[in-house]
Amino acid sequence: MALAAFFLEVTNGGRIRRRALLDVAALLSGLLLMGAKPPQAAAPETAPAPTALEPLTPTSRRAYAEVLKLRLDAARSLLRSELAATPKSPAPLLVANCADFVELVVSQDAKRYDALTESQEARLDALDEAPASALRDYARAEITLHLGLSQLLFKHLVAGGFHLRSGYHQMQDVVKHYPNFTPARKTLGVCDFAVGAMPEGYHWLLRLLGLTPSVEAGLRNLSLAASQPSDFQLESQLLQALIRESYYKQPAEAERLTARLTAEQPENLLFAYVRMSVAKRQHHADAALAAYRARPTGPAYLPVPYLHHMAADLLLYRGDYAASERENLAFLHESRGQHYHKDAVFKLYLAAWLGGQPAAAIARYRSLINQPGPADVEEDTYAQHYYDEARALNPILTRARLQSDGGYDREALATLRSFRPTATTLWRDRIEAPYRRARAFQGLGQLDSAWFYFEATLSEAGPKAPYYYAPQAALQQGYMAQSAGNKPVARKYFLKALAYPWHEYKNSTDAKAKLALRTLK
Repeated sequence: MALAAFFLEVTNGGRIRRRALLDVAALLSGLLLMGAKPPQAAAPETAPAPTALEPLTPTSRRAYAEVLKLRLDAARSLLRSELAATPKSPAPLLVANCADFVELVVSQDAKRYDALTESQEARLDALDEAPASALRDYARAEITLHLGLSQLLFKHLVAGGFHLRSGYHQMQDVVKHYPNFTPARKTLGVCDFAVGAMPEGYHWLLRLLGLTPSVEAGLRNLSLAASQPSDFQLESQLLQALIRESYYKQPAEAERLTARLTAEQPENLLFAYVRMSVAKRQHHADAALAAYRARPTGPAYLPVPYLHHMAADLLLYRGDYAASERENLAFLHESRGQHYHKDAVFKLYLAAWLGGQPAAAIARYRSLINQPGPADVEEDTYAQHYYDEARALNPILTRARLQSDGGYDREALATLRSFRPTATTLWRDRIEAPYRRARAFQGLGQLDSAWFYFEATLSEAGPKAPYYYAPQAALQQGYMAQSAGNKPVARKYFLKALAYPWHEYKNSTDAKAKLALRTLK
């Protein structure tokens, strides 16, 4: 549950940069979810012979279902009597901790940090006194990871790093001593995959923490957990599908699974969120908005302010600027964390500018980008970079980008027809124009035209342009060559994507390219 929960906070871009331990937290839990085709070495190994599992108790199972729905008060109410009667039982302690961890990570409410982390530590103390078992040891390792990730999220780096390392090694021990206890393989598999996918620049940190993960081993473990019955099988299946969708560019499984889950459980807010997220990443803005509007609401659910920010993006893609502005204002009003605030204000600026609001309103939103606050996630970094660069955006290219992001590729190409570069056109815009055409043609499946304009992007940018268009163009060409079975050409373009200097999305672009290169071996 730890990993699926943290996925809520980071799946649409929690690509935390410049703070290595926070990178570990984001990758371990939300997975950044990007990529190419799965490596051949990641085929599922022979499943261990099934043995009797230690299931959750009936009450804990019902409470766990409520946590998955993000109805935390209901979950806690169910657990109250069981925890009072058996205060050292691992099942209710684990599910209770899941509820606290979900609240802390989704809300990012600093006022709740002390109480919730103290509760996590108290549960670890209780488990230390419980009889040894697979479920006891798994719960202890999982809660230790919860605690470490909570500490890292609120930048208690030393304590968080310690608990992260400890929880990771504990989970390794659970798999070693209880090889048929598949929930442990779920958590260890995701940890191995996520940390193994980290850029080489953080390998010193992994060695320092004593982490030696493997992407291939992680996928094998996760596949085992997804294939065998347990109380956590559905979570394992969902995580596996999301990895394939975003890291490995295989969306069909995630689209089918999230459609089925939302149909079966329309009252489940987490499933509605994930369906919306998958559709947004696949550039299906209308489908994502439909999922947003059909989501369950009400006081029984944990507030998820980030949903408003996602919806604001989707409405911006459609050109519904007033509605986009309302959603981002709702996000800023409800959010108790700090991430995505600069991005939200940047999108408010775009909505005001493209929507023709008065100059004073446009200028006010632009100035708010520079308000105090972190720029740890790449979206916030991009917004701050735009402000610092102090160069006007091109309205034609901006509209086309937004349209293409929403999957409105024909509209994007129509918008781009009015772009006419002149001698005074910025170099950045000269690079972006062919890139926007390439992405629109790619979205329409016209791959020859897409390839032509990706090449034009690389030619215009040269090897050192400090913008993301050229490295992203090279990355997309690598994927296209890989899909066509041309490994040498794919390798050439993945390496080219890695060779570019700093740009706003270098961390995530490099991670995608390196994972893709592994699949070519």
